[in-house]
Amino acid sequence: MTKVLSSKNVYEGHIIRVDVDRVLLPHGHEATLEVVRHRGSVVLIPMPDADHVTLVRQYRYAIDRSVWELPAGSLDPGEELDQAARRECHEEVGLVPGRIERLAVFYPTPGYCDEMMVFYRLTDLQTPTTAAAHDEDEVLEPRTFTLAELSEMLTRGEIVDMKTAVGIGLVTT
Repeated sequence: MTKVLSSKNVYEGHIIRVDVDRVLLPHGHEATLEVVRHRGSVVLIPMPDADHVTLVRQYRYAIDRSVWELPAGSLDPGEELDQAARRECHEEVGLVPGRIERLAVFYPTPGYCDEMMVFYRLTDLQTPTTAAAHDEDEVLEPRTFTLAELSEMLTRGEIVDMKTAVGIGLVTT
């Protein structure tokens, strides 16, 4: 097991924090490692029916472009995973799921980040009685695609978001 010799927080943000840890690794060597800490997130695969998935088009500042991606979001402090999945579907797609099925858990960048992404298939989608609050930095354009269209978009390089590629794979295999 790894032993933490010292830890220094160098950044604390709204979504992440960054620590610099001095550790004794399992094989006996010491190392200084930069680690991004994250509360975790849910990735949604909203399926109006067995052959369709709803994506959202969203501008991503880090890559300076708009991308098609599965709706997703970080957990709020103390929030349960299923609750976060319902909340994010309402906020990003404008629908509420009647059924939530947990499909898989992945760590997208385990070399330097502890974020755990939990993938859910959401079905029996219904229009809510009230509108959801939106994050002020998000302008989302939801659109439903067939599984065949999504496969073609992946092949043509039109989907560049890794969690979306993984999520599509989970419902097409």
